[in-house]
Amino acid sequence: MAELQFFTGTMDSGKSTLALQTNHNRAARGLAGRIFTTRDRAGGSLLTSRLGLKHDAIEVDPTFNFWHFVVDALTAGGRIDYLICDEAQFYTADQVNQLAKVVDELQIDVFAFGILTDFRSTLFAGSARLVELADRMHVLQVEALCWCGKRATHNARTENGEMVVEGEVIVVGDVDKPEHEAEVAYEVLCRQHHRRRLTAARAKAVSLTAEPLPFD
Repeated sequence: MAELQFFTGTMDSGKSTLALQTNHNRAARGLAGRIFTTRDRAGGSLLTSRLGLKHDAIEVDPTFNFWHFVVDALTAGGRIDYLICDEAQFYTADQVNQLAKVVDELQIDVFAFGILTDFRSTLFAGSARLVELADRMHVLQVEALCWCGKRATHNARTENGEMVVEGEVIVVGDVDKPEHEAEVAYEVLCRQHHRRRLTAARAKAVSLTAEPLPFD
């Protein structure tokens, strides 16, 4: 029986690498799949991992319809045994519904990969719907680490080096920005340091600041 499986973890936990490996393993056994992504770090129509691996992918925008895509491909004589869906946190709830329908009605396996929460520690709409609908949910065992060495559980956004907890939900980081715009970046933190807004850069700055002695 086909399944909708959701693989989740923080940034740097190897989701995209696992997505590529999942595709490789099935393609090596003669199965035919399609790879989807949205807002990948390398730009459109590519699924990339931080290890340097990459594969061509179909870009998913908010108007994309998985059900129509798969039905049209099958009707045209194509073969699809599975779907690889990376950056699934950015999918709409309706798109996740479409993926579930592909699994149930067409018996095609769907492997979705994405982070659970945004920089505000709020569930993404796509991830929330995947948690509700997935046949199986896997938390990746490769642990990303906070700068302090503890397991990272939260994704933090920084603008011009300062951690922020308000703003647009989806902002792509690590891209060239005009000088008048904020430089956006992301890092992973443990819950304690996310609550304190203590990023690696700020922690380093604090450690270099002279602290008063504990006595007069």
